[in-house]
Amino acid sequence: MMSPHAPPLRGSLPPGGADPAWGGPAPDRHPHAPPLRGSLPPGGADPAWGGPAPDRMSTVDLRSDTVTQPTAAMREAMMAAPLGDDVFGDDPTVNALQERIAAITGKEAALFMPSGTQSNLCGILAHCGRGDEYIVGQQAHTYRYEGGGAAVFGSVQPQPLAQDAQGRMALADIAAAIKPDDPHFARTRLLCLENTWNGHVMPDDYLREATALARQHGLATHLDGARVFNAAVASARPGQGAHERVREIADHVDSLSVCFSKGLGAPIGSALCGSRELIERARRIRKMAGGGLRQAGLLAACALHALDHHVDRLAEDHANAQRLAEGLRGIEGLSVRSAETNIVFVDVADGRGPALLDFLQAHGVLATGLIGLRFVTHLGVDAAGIGHAVAIARRFFAGANVPGPAGTTMAGPY
Repeated sequence: MMSPHAPPLRGSLPPGGADPAWGGPAPDRHPHAPPLRGSLPPGGADPAWGGPAPDRMSTVDLRSDTVTQPTAAMREAMMAAPLGDDVFGDDPTVNALQERIAAITGKEAALFMPSGTQSNLCGILAHCGRGDEYIVGQQAHTYRYEGGGAAVFGSVQPQPLAQDAQGRMALADIAAAIKPDDPHFARTRLLCLENTWNGHVMPDDYLREATALARQHGLATHLDGARVFNAAVASARPGQGAHERVREIADHVDSLSVCFSKGLGAPIGSALCGSRELIERARRIRKMAGGGLRQAGLLAACALHALDHHVDRLAEDHANAQRLAEGLRGIEGLSVRSAETNIVFVDVADGRGPALLDFLQAHGVLATGLIGLRFVTHLGVDAAGIGHAVAIARRFFAGANVPGPAGTTMAGPY
């Protein structure tokens, strides 16, 4: 375990150097990526795969793609951003970001928010009033992991439905859940979808059919697109750009939230995209929710930089997730449940999940265990870090495990 007083290692494999985790040449890194976490010092090797031990190993943090640090170039963009007061509507960098993401998603307007939770909350409340309801998946983020905000702040009732292994609600279940116009029932106003969901890309055919069903019954549609750029990169046709693919996805829905602080690597921020009328309603709700920021261009500049430089590199995260899944599949006692885009879920035999999490943490690897053992790849982890995570998991199941610190099991879904 790295000393709490030691600075994190900032080294990486030398250009063209061998990657001890996989036996081949080290992959080139994206020029905008921050210093690696989980990289070996030059010439060093990790005892997990048999070489001499380095003095310390920096943490391989696979808890979420929200843990990324701003790159040096992103910090420069932040400090160079022209600023105003966004509550007055005159921060030029915020305005530029809102115009940019509205254009990418094909919507009339967009509104910058501090978080994806607030973006989804303002979206739902802009679509629905007191006594209305929205249909949503039982395991969807907007229902399960956002504190019940729509019900608490807006008196909007969720109607959760079962989802399949890819996050889809059955169309027949959606139709059956739509209430008749009767004073006994809440008024069904909105269908909420999510793309990606637990890493799974929602197929276009399903998006088309589900949103058509909603329109047939007079419902609006909202997409939790926190990782919609991951979905776009993973599902783009050969030669198709990710921005064009995002537009195709967004065309299915009336509104969507887009997160900049996950795979895109910004430190904070999300945007709600939709019609001008919807965004003006959401602006008032954002103010009530405490989301009006002043010189927010500092943050918006990071999001603009991410849109310019961090979208296409998401494919690297997806490749690392597959590399991790392949390494874990060879370990007796582990079963890879799913490995889509940048998220890997693993089931652990014999109830040993908490012990494995503690062992990983004690050896410099962080993951979460609230909804199954989960690993999320991002721009702060490279192939060497993935190799270290696999090697430590192998050590645990090979019997070399020792108890980790008590009470340290990582939790948290996102």
